[in-house]
Amino acid sequence: MGNDLGKSLIIAGLLLVGIGVLLTLGSKFNVLGRLPGDIRIARENFTFFFPLGTCLLISVLLSLIFWLFRR
Repeated sequence: MGNDLGKSLIIAGLLLVGIGVLLTLGSKFNVLGRLPGDIRIARENFTFFFPLGTCLLISVLLSLIFWLFRR
């Protein structure tokens, strides 16, 4: 039981560090939200934004990470 808890804590810590790095460097590399496939419609007093390309990229990356840790 302790072995599984240790692995879970390590994974959670790495995820927190990764999120912290992304938030810190996010202003320098403002790519997310501006990928091909992101839908943005702007009118006079209405703006609609749906980050489809960004959602697909994040989904693929998370699926790859979870697949690697499951092995």
